Amino acid sequence: MAVNDYFIIEGGHKLSGSIKPQGAKNEVLQLICATLMTEEEVVIRNVPDIVDVRKLIRLVTGLGVQVERIDESTYVFQARDIDFNFTATTEYQEEARKIRGSVMLLAPLMHRFGRAYIPNPGGDKIGRRRLDTHFNAFIKLGAEVRYNAESKSYYLDAKSLRGADILMDEISVTGTANIVMAAVMTNGKTTIYNAACEPYLQQLCSMLSNMGADIQGIGSNLLTIRGVGHLGGTSITVMPDMIEVGSFIGLAAMTQSDLTITDVDYKELGVIPGVFNSLGISMELNDNSIRIPPQEVYEISTFMDGSIMTIYDSPWPGFTPDLMSIALVVATQARGSVLIHQKMFESRLFFVDKLIDMGAQIILCDPHRATVIGLGRSQSLRGIEMSSPDIRAGVSLLIAAMSAEGRSTIHNINQIDRGYQHIDERLNAIGAKIERFSPM
Repeated sequence: MAVNDYFIIEGGHKLSGSIKPQGAKNEVLQLICATLMTEEEVVIRNVPDIVDVRKLIRLVTGLGVQVERIDESTYVFQARDIDFNFTATTEYQEEARKIRGSVMLLAPLMHRFGRAYIPNPGGDKIGRRRLDTHFNAFIKLGAEVRYNAESKSYYLDAKSLRGADILMDEISVTGTANIVMAAVMTNGKTTIYNAACEPYLQQLCSMLSNMGADIQGIGSNLLTIRGVGHLGGTSITVMPDMIEVGSFIGLAAMTQSDLTITDVDYKELGVIPGVFNSLGISMELNDNSIRIPPQEVYEISTFMDGSIMTIYDSPWPGFTPDLMSIALVVATQARGSVLIHQKMFESRLFFVDKLIDMGAQIILCDPHRATVIGLGRSQSLRGIEMSSPDIRAGVSLLIAAMSAEGRSTIHNINQIDRGYQHIDERLNAIGAKIERFSPM
């Protein structure tokens, strides 16, 4: 998987069979960072083999964490001897800038050393993603935060943390994760109000509780944490990735495929199935699997008064922003119209120009809203050459290309590899025609 790899996709092939979602990307990055909270062994199962996970494992290995890969998806982490001096190296700075999840190393480092350092982290280019929520909470807990504008780096002095009442100014998942990790070993009681309550965050809290943390209110937006002096080892299994599940639902609909998604934790999908139902997609639920039967036509619902459906993102238990681009692509071949309102990020809809070049009827109203006039399969999308701007837009373009007439080329697929495990191999196994090329 080289940085400059690209896909050539032959569109128009229907898929059949079953596919299993990988472990959740947004969860496992939190869990890996949390392994630094103890000197004892932590076992994490169902770890996806994706670029962002590999980058974070390289980072924690550089810090001194002993990492053993037991099998394809099981790792043992032991953070007995951590070297803070690694944070001053060029390697740490370069690697930490490449992955947004590196920001969640701050809380563990503060507890291990009473200080922490991180360069401004990377990630998807989907608009402004400030970190004030993290640092304002750390300040409330007693940390001193300094920002170096020249190096775009953050320095924290956290030698005397104490419990505090924290009202988060935004519902940030990574922010909540960082604050929870900071609070579990801080003297006194900490309350976190307006906390994110995604299943990923619930998993992190469960892991920390199993390690000995005292966390009340898991699953709600009000967490109460009483600091403890020691955390021990534990083991945990990463939940199925709900974003992959949603992506596969959209893929099946667009390609008129008969596809079964196995090993689904349905109760953790929240409103995701309902949103795709509103786009007209039929689903059959069977224990821990979802079958999407082939549909020649799927029709977008309207609101009860007959007005045009609006799909918008919001924090859990609302519809995740990570599936907004998938919903948009699916709507291009539905019958009817829908307004896609991406509230949380201002640059996530800028991939629609590629879909318009493919023949989709989309009006980009502003950076946050796009109106899709579904083609109802009256004409197919056509293959083009394009580039993946971020993880979720990249998979959306891949889905569009697989449903299109002719061949498409997608560059910058490293973005897709950051979040989707061996996606070309897995889709080819059920009937797709995707070739990966690495330029010389």
